[in-house]
Amino acid sequence: MTTIAIIGAGAGLGLAVARRFGREGFTVALIARNQTRVDNLAATLTAEGIGARGFIANVRDADSLTGALTLAAEQLGPIEVLQYSPLPAKEFMRPVLETVAEDLVGPVEFSIYGPVTAAHLVIPGMRSLGRGTFLFINGASAVRPGATVTGTSIAFAGESAYAQLLHDALAPEGIHVAQLIIPQGIGGGEPSHEPDTLAETLWTIHTNRDEFRTYAAPLV
Repeated sequence: MTTIAIIGAGAGLGLAVARRFGREGFTVALIARNQTRVDNLAATLTAEGIGARGFIANVRDADSLTGALTLAAEQLGPIEVLQYSPLPAKEFMRPVLETVAEDLVGPVEFSIYGPVTAAHLVIPGMRSLGRGTFLFINGASAVRPGATVTGTSIAFAGESAYAQLLHDALAPEGIHVAQLIIPQGIGGGEPSHEPDTLAETLWTIHTNRDEFRTYAAPLV
């Protein structure tokens, strides 16, 4: 039995992905900063017959993120799929002319240092399995910078570059690295952006294992 670890798990996309992968036999590690939240999500999944457990971590704290992923693998089984999808803080999204150097520390820790820490922790286990998938979830500013969301535009671009490099390096080993761009945010009545639809898209990305980048809908 292998595990999907969802970093940034919540009641929307995180829960939908947990259900989709859980139906295929994955156990689910739900990782977020709030223990009560992930415990409640785990209880919901357990009641539905899906093995799940919650772990707390702050993606800007390498030790806490490493600790959560290590515990998840020890308690639930090796991590075959890692989804990196924490929600950026509002203070990361300042207009470009109001953004100073200090404003970029948080976004870079969040979107670059966090993924690098997580990847280096789980890659050895994926190599032992002989397979694995990384799922990076980003908004449109990852590929089209927005002047009103400077921090995420810069940090998401760095995350995208790292994920692309990881894809190229790990593909020969049977480990697939993919990025899903969600242009208009999650939900909001747009069918292609609803959590269940996005979860199905992520399952398809995991099973098809071809392109690096997928768009939930065309950029407009």
